[in-house]
Amino acid sequence: MITDPLFILGLTGMSICLISWIRFNINNEDVEPLVVKYISTISLISGVALLLSIFYNSGDLGIVLLAGSIVAFIVMLIGYYFKNTEVTLTARGYFIPVLLIFILRTFIYEPYQIPSGSMEPQLEKGDFLLVNKYAYGIKVNRIGMPNFLRAEPQYGDAVVLIPPHNPVPFIKRLIGKPGDTIRIINKQLYVNGKVLKRMPVKSEQIIIQKRKFTADLYSENHDSTEYVVRNIRGINKQAPQEWVVPEGHYFVMGDNRDNSNDSTKWDFAYVPRENFFGRADYLWMTWECWTCLPTFKKAGKVN
Repeated sequence: MITDPLFILGLTGMSICLISWIRFNINNEDVEPLVVKYISTISLISGVALLLSIFYNSGDLGIVLLAGSIVAFIVMLIGYYFKNTEVTLTARGYFIPVLLIFILRTFIYEPYQIPSGSMEPQLEKGDFLLVNKYAYGIKVNRIGMPNFLRAEPQYGDAVVLIPPHNPVPFIKRLIGKPGDTIRIINKQLYVNGKVLKRMPVKSEQIIIQKRKFTADLYSENHDSTEYVVRNIRGINKQAPQEWVVPEGHYFVMGDNRDNSNDSTKWDFAYVPRENFFGRADYLWMTWECWTCLPTFKKAGKVN
């Protein structure tokens, strides 16, 4: 992300505006420099460029918030040093909320919108979740081992992770831990030789690429965690498959078993421990499209 021209443009513009504004206020200049005169416009364009870069490159906003709080703190100290009330109060007005947002988003809960239907039927495309950032330990970067309070993901967790092949966050169900043997026979899941118990819930009609299919829903139980999975009749027929999860890695699957990009389809199959950055705990809003009205009827705890 830091090599992206948009990011460089935005960072340069914001830096020029900040330095010019500080110098103008501290020196009490009579004539406004060109940058200060148009600081709102320049900073707006620069800020939009930064946000677009973060969005396009799936960047970690937490790092940007940390950098912003540090910069605001430094500017506040500069204001104190030069006894400039304007600089001090303005910097403090940015520092406190940015720092609070950084702490909340990085260490407590981060909002996340599901981008696909891989976790249907319970979690659908457009659902907004709150990701518990301290469930598996505390860290600043999305990718990396926790620095404090490290805890291991548990069977059946709805984990949010960064797959090694793609910087975009995925949400999947944790099926296998290091050393486990995972086997799929006739769409039935086995872990270490034991079948995961499941009970039929209902059958439903679904549309995939303008074709109608019958899907069977099951209530599956994995180590005391219960959730609903979907199997689609007539597709994804495969010979028995088996995986042995290596040390330091995990095996994940979508609840929409026949229509999910997960460990059963990835070339590398397994997710490194450091690529987990949270657990989906709560669904708080559904917003399917920009022209749709958001709804809260599904709000509640995620199984």
